[in-house]
Amino acid sequence: MDITADMVKELRQRTGIGVMECKDALAECHGDIEKAIAVLRKKGAARAQERMERETSQGIVHSYIHMEGKLGVLVEVNCESDFVARNQEFKDLAKNIAMQIAAANPRFISSADIPAEELEAEKEIIRGQLQDMKKPPQIIEKIVEGKLKKYFEEVCLLNQAYIKDDKITIQELVASTIAKFGENIKVRRFARFELGKN
Repeated sequence: MDITADMVKELRQRTGIGVMECKDALAECHGDIEKAIAVLRKKGAARAQERMERETSQGIVHSYIHMEGKLGVLVEVNCESDFVARNQEFKDLAKNIAMQIAAANPRFISSADIPAEELEAEKEIIRGQLQDMKKPPQIIEKIVEGKLKKYFEEVCLLNQAYIKDDKITIQELVASTIAKFGENIKVRRFARFELGKN
């Protein structure tokens, strides 16, 4: 199948990835744009992994106020350069992350931020729920791991399904932005305030 300039243009608009990479992905997927997006997303995630260790000392603090002042979020999103920090797409990412925090109410950024004693307590609760199952310990532990994954999806921002596109997580949203800019991006911290609630 011939890869047209319009196909490349559409893929580039939807992903923000370079022309040649879009053309290669379309060729690899025989012109199927949705499959090409998936391929680019995987490649972007691989590239993002390489960049995730780099220093992030620039960025923005974004505020989001909802329900006529009854709910508010402050989030700090960091990047490597002032150039990216001033970019509208980076600002949109920070805004979308703030909206995610307002809507989904995560307690932690990632599972690494959960205190060890709280994580252990959660595991004990899950094991307690599984006590009546007559299954070998290794099977029980597999079930515990599966249920923990669900727990992370509820309480950890990066593990949550993105409210605007539940096919991706916030981690994948950040990784796709890293791939676009070629810079490390991190959610450093956030605070969520709801009127009358601690």
